[in-house]
Amino acid sequence: MTAQPAPAWQTSAWLNTNTPLDLPALRGKVVLACAFQMLCPGCVNTGIPQAKRVASLFAGAPLAVIGLHTVFQHHDVMGPAALETFVHEFGIRFPVGIDTPGTGHDPMPLTMQAYGMRGTPTTLLIDAEGRLRRQVLGKYDDLVLGSDIGALITEAKRAGTTAADKPE
Repeated sequence: MTAQPAPAWQTSAWLNTNTPLDLPALRGKVVLACAFQMLCPGCVNTGIPQAKRVASLFAGAPLAVIGLHTVFQHHDVMGPAALETFVHEFGIRFPVGIDTPGTGHDPMPLTMQAYGMRGTPTTLLIDAEGRLRRQVLGKYDDLVLGSDIGALITEAKRAGTTAADKPE
């Protein structure tokens, strides 16, 4: 897995959290971010269910599962109110950030641009030190994802950098 500093998230609002999230606040945890759109079949059938399984299977581990709603098409029907209903109806319990829309003639959302995403679903794996270690467009095989998450958690524990290893 490669390691480069993960770009900052540029979000306009958050669901399922009282406090806006950013990568520095999540240091000490491995982060799985699922970039999705409500009207994306791959997101609804693969990406979101996988993120929900990871959140359930790794509950209690030094892992944060985050959704990034990154709309690059059909902007008029995928606003915050529709997203809030979608998150509720699909039982998404992890925090979901709304990627800030692009400006000017570039409709691509800002976080999507920063990561060079080419579409959705895109899965981002960020290590406990805040480095982007893997970025996968489309289906991320469950076994490979589980192995990658396990390796990053083990790496963080060995380095003493997990949130569980840090004093409050």
